[in-house]
Amino acid sequence: MTSILTNNAAMAALQTLRGINSNLTATQKAVSTGLRISKASDNAAYWSIATTMRSDGGAMSAVSDALGLGAAKVDTAYTAMDSAISIVQSIKAKLVSAEEGSVSKNDIQNEIQQLQQQLSSVAQSASFSGQNWMVASSGASASVVSSFVRSATGGVSVQSTSYTFNASATGNVLFGSDSVGVISTSSGILGTVQALANSATSYSVYSLDITNMTSGGIDSALGMVENSLKALTAAGSQLGSLSSRIDLQTTFVSALTDSISSGVGKLVDANMEQESSKLTALQTQQQLAIQSLSIANSSAQNILSLFK
Repeated sequence: MTSILTNNAAMAALQTLRGINSNLTATQKAVSTGLRISKASDNAAYWSIATTMRSDGGAMSAVSDALGLGAAKVDTAYTAMDSAISIVQSIKAKLVSAEEGSVSKNDIQNEIQQLQQQLSSVAQSASFSGQNWMVASSGASASVVSSFVRSATGGVSVQSTSYTFNASATGNVLFGSDSVGVISTSSGILGTVQALANSATSYSVYSLDITNMTSGGIDSALGMVENSLKALTAAGSQLGSLSSRIDLQTTFVSALTDSISSGVGKLVDANMEQESSKLTALQTQQQLAIQSLSIANSSAQNILSLFK
């Protein structure tokens, strides 16, 4: 039966066209944004996971920046420590030269004083971003951000690596500092005085004066300088180990950030090959549905011929 009030064919064709247009809109959105899931209504579970992981990825990026800052501080401190080792080695060589009786101790002391002043300059210049790891008081510490952690329960925390300063003769700073951070040349590896076996006076590397020393006193001073060199070497090794750990953590954070980005992509990114094929097919279906609807609408016009 043909009716001019109800066109079942047209309604069916229209319903089909609406479905095709809806799918076409979703496909065009995926093609334009590159995302299969771009809002919570697309897939609430995956959208929630992706949003959280993107946030963690941003935090990882901040950790990477903080590691770079920490690495710069450690490298600055290590450079100063390495320079101090070279200077103290030069002082050691001067003491060996002073053992020769014909050499003027006053001349050698003048050279040692210049080296001592250079040690002070190196220590005070080893500052990065307002922090100086070579001039610090015992018990103080510095920290380097190392990682961002999300627990199984959803809690988040930032972990850091701590470096505690020791201003003794066998510590890890060149000189100590007072309560307001001003250098103290009477503490630290270079400033802490040590008793000399053949001298009535105690000296540190920084306060050493060989002008009136006997050969035995110079031998004792040489031993004191050697002990300081051992302490400097140990402190340099400690800084080197910390630098190595920061480098390893930086590499790990970079790889972890890439893994998070890849994981998020697997959840929400659109398959462009698939979407391209769907887009072509849906455009063809849309054209056919429009033609089908046109044919269904024109069928009602055929009724007019019955009344001619």
